[in-house]
Amino acid sequence: MKETVVVGMSGGVDSSVAAYLLKEQGYNVIGVTMQIWQDEDVCTLEHEGGCCGLSAVDDARRVADVLEIPYYVMNFKQEFQTNVIDYFVREYQAGRTPNPCIACNRYVKWESLLQRSIEIGADYIATGHYARIKQLPNGRYAIANSVTARKDQTYALYNLTQEQLRRH
Repeated sequence: MKETVVVGMSGGVDSSVAAYLLKEQGYNVIGVTMQIWQDEDVCTLEHEGGCCGLSAVDDARRVADVLEIPYYVMNFKQEFQTNVIDYFVREYQAGRTPNPCIACNRYVKWESLLQRSIEIGADYIATGHYARIKQLPNGRYAIANSVTARKDQTYALYNLTQEQLRRH
């Protein structure tokens, strides 16, 4: 039985190519876009864009159709509210300068996406980030620079846990 990979698809080139390459390597690939936006109106979402806006859904859905892979939009609004927006407000009110992207990466993009992916039967998750994961001689996993140093994105993955790295 083929292993299943959920690919977090932003609608951009990198995650689209990742989905294509995984399918070509023989994996069962499922495309997913994470709905994190709150209840803004359609005009605001389209104007503001962002990493997970409505135009990303349309783009990712078109790519999934071309690749002939299943595609879903998973609702992560509550996780985003709790782990990013509420965190940001608390930290800001306490006089600190929070970084919402770090909180989103750690708790929404990696932790929540991985958990939901496992629940639907995935063995792994993948994204279009430029980085490598290596298993060390002691059995632990480590993030390594991508082959393309100019596009390296290990900085976005620094806080992944061993369980998350194991499911790369």
